[in-house]
Amino acid sequence: MSRPASFLRLLPIVAVTFSPLAFAQFSELDQIQIAPPMRQIQPPSQDASVKELERTGDELRARKAYLDAIDYYQVAQNKAPDDAALYNKIGISQLMLQRYRDAGRSFEEAIKKDHRFSDAYNNLGVVQYERRKYRAAIKQYKKAMEIAPDMASFYSNLGAAYFAKKKFEDASRSYARALELDPSIFEHSSRTGITAQMASPEDRAHYDYVLARLYAKINDPEHSLQYLRKAIEDGYKSVKNVYTDPEFANLRKDARFEELMKEHTVALSE
Repeated sequence: MSRPASFLRLLPIVAVTFSPLAFAQFSELDQIQIAPPMRQIQPPSQDASVKELERTGDELRARKAYLDAIDYYQVAQNKAPDDAALYNKIGISQLMLQRYRDAGRSFEEAIKKDHRFSDAYNNLGVVQYERRKYRAAIKQYKKAMEIAPDMASFYSNLGAAYFAKKKFEDASRSYARALELDPSIFEHSSRTGITAQMASPEDRAHYDYVLARLYAKINDPEHSLQYLRKAIEDGYKSVKNVYTDPEFANLRKDARFEELMKEHTVALSE
């Protein structure tokens, strides 16, 4: 998930739990062991300039070598202790390593160095979101939006937090604004592993339907059909609303829509 400092999103985490009894049934060759996060390159040179150190840190972060990136950013930070961007980049790397407390501190330091640093407010909101502190996340996203009101990613993040709180109308408005600012915002999210935290499969299906409706509203049938299919596959119970919601008026004239809904009707009858 490589991204610039102005655009942060999170990686999904898959937790796997193994039973000790299950492990006891296999030889060592059959056992799974998680390797420690090893550093991949030589330590940063103390003689390098701040720009050189930061550039190397960026390259390492792009390669997902987050521990090495932190090393380079911190040496640069020692040389430029008032550089808010370096604190922000350290926080991003810590966030990718799921070191939420450390990441939060780094973003807070970035904000102390620059009270108008919208990215740092947004990123601090992401930390709160990952910790399921949605109200606190919403507060930080709104602070970021006050400073930079035209950042699609901030509205997308806000929508995810509202959705997690089941404030679906607020989520829809936030997502609509995100799409207005950047019609490909959810493609960015998909490529970089951003996932909205859903309490249940029903919420996931509802989320898919909301996106299908929003894409239909901006006359993007391909993405609308894509998310509508997901909503159906995820078992959205109110999918029949697609025949009455005004946003789908044009999509209902599309032959692909008829085919999709025909498949849906057949699946239900079976």
